[in-house]
Amino acid sequence: MATIRNLKIKTASCKRIVKELHSYEKEVEREAAKTADMKEKGADPYDLKQQENVLAESRMMVPDCRKRLESSLADLKGILAELEEAKQKEGPEVIEAESTVNDVEKLFETSEA
Repeated sequence: MATIRNLKIKTASCKRIVKELHSYEKEVEREAAKTADMKEKGADPYDLKQQENVLAESRMMVPDCRKRLESSLADLKGILAELEEAKQKEGPEVIEAESTVNDVEKLFETSEA
């Protein structure tokens, strides 16, 4: 049975994963710039290879984070639906959860476009 406590947990989880996703995206940009700078300056091939590995790891984390966010969003929507069926869909927690769902859906729309 869905409770307000579970709703708060899932809402916080979605928000945390969104922050994590933004962090990884910034990290990819930062590491890509660093790699390009190293190539431009003619860095040691070993160092360049290591930097490219760091960049590849960062790039791998973005899709993983998206999958976790999609899963967390589905869980949050499920809890909201259960609360609606139980006619408990009221209060600031529900408003915050619905706002989070909208924000995450907008994030997915802008990233797909």
